[in-house]
Amino acid sequence: QVQLVEFGGGLVQVGGSLRLSCEASGSTYSIAAMGWYRQAPGKEREMVAVVGIGGTTTYADSVKGRFTISTDNAKKWVYLQMNSLKPEDTAVYYCNAQVGPHSYLMPYWGQGTQVTVSL
Repeated sequence: QVQLVEFGGGLVQVGGSLRLSCEASGSTYSIAAMGWYRQAPGKEREMVAVVGIGGTTTYADSVKGRFTISTDNAKKWVYLQMNSLKPEDTAVYYCNAQVGPHSYLMPYWGQGTQVTVSL
């Protein structure tokens, strides 16, 4: 079992920056990958950025060049630095961990943190 808790959401003006943090606890040794997803009202949850198996990073096209994901070596923390924020970045942001053997990964989610970008 892995527990995820997000920190750092809030209200920011267009063009501003926010840094989200997520702390993993429990069986963190079994985490294979970590990432951030978001869900805006009336829309499906979408991938924002992930650090995959082997440390490769993947970003949604909409955030490339503006957002940066990073983790600590122990995979107990994952961060999302968000710069040049736009109103369309407004959403609930969820931390995600893929847990287990690579042949049978299970997703775990945090409770979510609201990010609101105002004009």
